[in-house]
Amino acid sequence: MSQYTDNLDSLLADQKSGFSLPQPFYVSEDIFKEDMANIFYQNWLYAIPACQVAEPGNFVIHKVGSYSVLIVRGQDKEVRAFHNTCRHRGSVLCKSKSGQLAKIVCPYHQWTYELDGKLLFARDMGDNFDPADHALKPVHCRNLAGLIYICLADEAPDFSAFADLATPYLEVHDLNDARVAHVSTIVEKGNWKLVWENNRECYHCVGNHPALCRTFSLDPNVAGVSPNGSVSEQLQAHFDRCEAAGAPSQFRISDSGQYRLARMPLQEKAFGYTMDRQAAVSKPLGRVALPDAGTLLKFHYPSIWSHYLPDISMTFRVVPISATETEVTTTWLVNKNAVEGVDYDLERLTEVWVATNDEDREVVENNQEGIESPAYQPGPYSAGQESGVIQFIDWYCETLKTARKQRIPLVEE
Repeated sequence: MSQYTDNLDSLLADQKSGFSLPQPFYVSEDIFKEDMANIFYQNWLYAIPACQVAEPGNFVIHKVGSYSVLIVRGQDKEVRAFHNTCRHRGSVLCKSKSGQLAKIVCPYHQWTYELDGKLLFARDMGDNFDPADHALKPVHCRNLAGLIYICLADEAPDFSAFADLATPYLEVHDLNDARVAHVSTIVEKGNWKLVWENNRECYHCVGNHPALCRTFSLDPNVAGVSPNGSVSEQLQAHFDRCEAAGAPSQFRISDSGQYRLARMPLQEKAFGYTMDRQAAVSKPLGRVALPDAGTLLKFHYPSIWSHYLPDISMTFRVVPISATETEVTTTWLVNKNAVEGVDYDLERLTEVWVATNDEDREVVENNQEGIESPAYQPGPYSAGQESGVIQFIDWYCETLKTARKQRIPLVEE
């Protein structure tokens, strides 16, 4: 048992809303295991854009903690997910991170599966062997308007409330008809909660994100929603204008605070996340009629925040590696007919967020290093600037408390 986790339930009970977490939550491997078991292994997680497996047989391997998940599009065009382990003796089925499959063949003894997981061939298993008993183990999988979500739990929590809310916002972006223009994966040497805390505020933006601040508005009248959900007249006018043009935009957040959507304006006369403030791609992605509609901001704890603009869409996937390491994967999506070098320049498309991600990596790593000092103690968040961080930490604590009441804790008390 870690020195930091003598009583995790007491740490949660003593957490004061509006303050950062005590040191153990950012450094303890025991609490990291609790986070994985009770949050990442129990909730719906964003995995990939559906267009990454656009054709039958396309597959991607997605790792979350101890789990390796095979995501594949079947001959019937449906996207499914399976545990990447053979039903014979457990060998990994696919070692490549992505590729094309006709059938799923175990490299060890050549047990062969259909793309829907059914066992087709197992050599010399005897007359009493029933292939139907040895199909691949499925992982819960849903296609949300072009975003593939998975859930590793035996019984997945309800997905319908989130899907019903998010689908109208996402459908106008035609993500099922997009293609991947670029993928960037970085490892931030910080706890996954610090990655999220940094994302949920722009208190740090002026001092750290010069490229992003060319387009992303910091005006409090248009850049955010108050903690009670109210919006300024200026922001409401933006919502109304976008919705009149057929793009759902109103601020929406779930009762639990796990997910939120709102279409937020960029700075005046800014049309995209580029250094010249113009659209990054000449062919629009989706059917958002207003070129200055800004960005649909969507988050869904614990695995994704994202931006959906008239010209591009971007997903940011969060996967914890250890108590002090987090993988962040950014995917740029464009119109499937957009041609690199004709309709967009790849460097221009990606330069703002490549720079912003690296800047965020640095501030997260600095934050982690400071927290590891014996002198660290939780400090107060700014209610005006960091209400999103307060909301995230409150969600995290309540989620972990609830999960520990419902399951046998991993940490001995």
